[in-house]
Amino acid sequence: MSNFIELTVTTTHEGSELVSDLLWNHTDSGVVISDIEDVIELAKSGRAWDYADESIFKADKTVLIKAYFPIDSAKQTLKEVERELNGLKENAFLDFGTLETAKREIDGDLWHEQWKEHFKPIHIGRIVIVPEWIKYQKADGEIPVFLDSNMAFGTGEHETTSMCVGFIDKYVKPSDTVLDVGCGSGILGIVASKLGANKVVMTDIDECAIVATEHNMKLNGVSNGEVLLKNLLDDNSVKGDVIVCNIMAEVLIAFAPYIGGNLNNDGVIILSGILTDRLAAVRKAYEEAGFSFIEDKIKGEWSALVMRAVKR
Repeated sequence: MSNFIELTVTTTHEGSELVSDLLWNHTDSGVVISDIEDVIELAKSGRAWDYADESIFKADKTVLIKAYFPIDSAKQTLKEVERELNGLKENAFLDFGTLETAKREIDGDLWHEQWKEHFKPIHIGRIVIVPEWIKYQKADGEIPVFLDSNMAFGTGEHETTSMCVGFIDKYVKPSDTVLDVGCGSGILGIVASKLGANKVVMTDIDECAIVATEHNMKLNGVSNGEVLLKNLLDDNSVKGDVIVCNIMAEVLIAFAPYIGGNLNNDGVIILSGILTDRLAAVRKAYEEAGFSFIEDKIKGEWSALVMRAVKR
């Protein structure tokens, strides 16, 4: 097996999801996020250890994201990655930190084994997100969702995704059609299907997301799902009882006047990907568009929001 170039990008907790998505767009060889906030969250929840050294709560909050590129094509790919990282710096709507980069060559065989060690089952209520290569013995009441973490996009560990999963479990009924807008890996639509939705429609404007979603649907035996390469808001013929959007706040605000055209009467929208200081602005945009507030949730620096369409 050929060697790889390991690229390490220094960022922040709030910028980590977008930086990792940027890197995933350029590699199918792996991305790893080292974020002390994840360790702190596990320690506080009691799900990881009986004891955690108190020093971790005072540790440097810098986040390191490592991505891996086949050495024979790395030179040109890394130029494009650097260009896009510079674009984040120039249009900094989040605190991305320094976005400094470092590179080194590593052994390919060693990397492929080490990379898989970073992925473990993630428990979100009764849903368990499981990397496809792990043989997982589910406990009573658990619903496993298998994902190929080599396919890019969300794997369930980020606060925005986990809050969406919780709201899907709470609001989706067996008769519902669920629309997942900006589906990425397909995780949210697949979760909705596994939780009993009658039908799921997953849309994205990124062809890589469509490939990832179709692959993950097959892994999970989802037969009541449809995957569309389109901007859902361009097609009002596609309607759902629940719409899930895990997208940044500014895009959600832009959607507000139009998304009702894809929602059935008295339908529910689940919105996530919202930095907490933008939560009020997103809620206001949807209230002005005729939606009523149901509830919101905050985890760390991120928020999620549930709104209901006004009955017509």
